[in-house]
Amino acid sequence: MAKLQIQFGNLVASHRRRCGLTQAALAEQIDLSEDMIARIEAGGTGASFKTIGKLADALGVTAAALFDDTVGLTDNDNPELAVLRSRLAKLSPSDVKWLSGIVDAALTPRR
Repeated sequence: MAKLQIQFGNLVASHRRRCGLTQAALAEQIDLSEDMIARIEAGGTGASFKTIGKLADALGVTAAALFDDTVGLTDNDNPELAVLRSRLAKLSPSDVKWLSGIVDAALTPRR
């Protein structure tokens, strides 16, 4: 379950940034606290069906898009991502795990 919460949180954050919203702005728009948005995005908590629906509406995506990063994407949307995806598909599971650690480190906000 924790993996799903992390994936969900990452996708909420990604769609929020794509929309140009801050956590505070998204929280205000769907009547949640900024702390709750931060906890969802960090994968520290899940969300009710009602909250998932509100998030999806506010972010202009389907609820499914908050759980699956391939929903609604075509290679035409982002050619660089398509090339990267094909390169990643050729890696061994251990190489994917190693690279995932690097990406996590690179994307972790610095304090």
